[in-house]
Amino acid sequence: MRYLIEMGSGMVMGDWELVIIGAGAAGLTAGLYGARSGLKTLIVEEKMAGGTTADAPVIENYPGFISINGQELVKKMVEQCERFGAEIRQLEKVEKLELDGGKKVVTNRGVYEASAVIIATGTHHRKLGVPGEEKFSGRGVSYCVVCDAPFFKDKRVLVVGGGNSAAITALYLSEIASTVKLAHRRGQLRAEEALTRELEKKENVEILWNTEVKEIRGDTLVKEAVLYNNKTDETWNLEVDGIFIQVGEAPNSEFAEKAGIRVDEAGYIVVDTRQRTNKEGVYAAGDVTNRPVKQIGTAVGEGIIAATDAYGYIRRPYYYKK
Repeated sequence: MRYLIEMGSGMVMGDWELVIIGAGAAGLTAGLYGARSGLKTLIVEEKMAGGTTADAPVIENYPGFISINGQELVKKMVEQCERFGAEIRQLEKVEKLELDGGKKVVTNRGVYEASAVIIATGTHHRKLGVPGEEKFSGRGVSYCVVCDAPFFKDKRVLVVGGGNSAAITALYLSEIASTVKLAHRRGQLRAEEALTRELEKKENVEILWNTEVKEIRGDTLVKEAVLYNNKTDETWNLEVDGIFIQVGEAPNSEFAEKAGIRVDEAGYIVVDTRQRTNKEGVYAAGDVTNRPVKQIGTAVGEGIIAATDAYGYIRRPYYYKK
């Protein structure tokens, strides 16, 4: 394997058997299985390892753990991955893929040649797209409860959303904030029943049904949210100190699509049962794919499948079947 470092430009160019883009649950699992199988494995992560898993304040549906927070689970995954020889490079952004005449992963630090690539870039939080959201981002508007909850001790907060993430965020904040309002645009939550039951037990949590956020207002910090009830056609102002937005995710697939990798109408990478994309030797796993269930457990499973199939593609091409 060739490995070249151009000291003058800081450009790093190397040959790897397996390059994994993204160090969330799917990427770290793929790295573990790739390294354990003996592949020279590199994981490149734009931020810090963990992805959205690290943002979870509590995880109660991952097999083997009655309860564990996301950061602790990620720490264990990273340690296990590195133990078997996978190299993890954090704070390195992938800018593009070059898939003509080989496979090259181009980052803001260098170019890596690979025999196979696994895309495990996950998703990012969707925004409401209402006036004031951008202005007050980081000044009362948050998308990460683990990151920002301590700033709202004994204060009034509003959570927006109706899925598992919104319910978990509201439950977490109920132990920190004085009051928690959960605004959902429908009359029933999409969250798991176990989470819904827990919310009902919390005296300082109130669910605002059929409620949408139309505007976020304040001065230097958030002061109020303009709410609209889509059933009664009523609009009113709610005084709050913080707003946690949990209205779903969008896939981090733009660079993949530009490289010719097929995505569906929502931007998720299309894969088959072996996590293969339409480009030979290029796989995708985890929340960035069009697989229907977005959970840590399914991301782990998809990472295993992708790495196992990539091993066959790289090391055993004489019997590898398309």
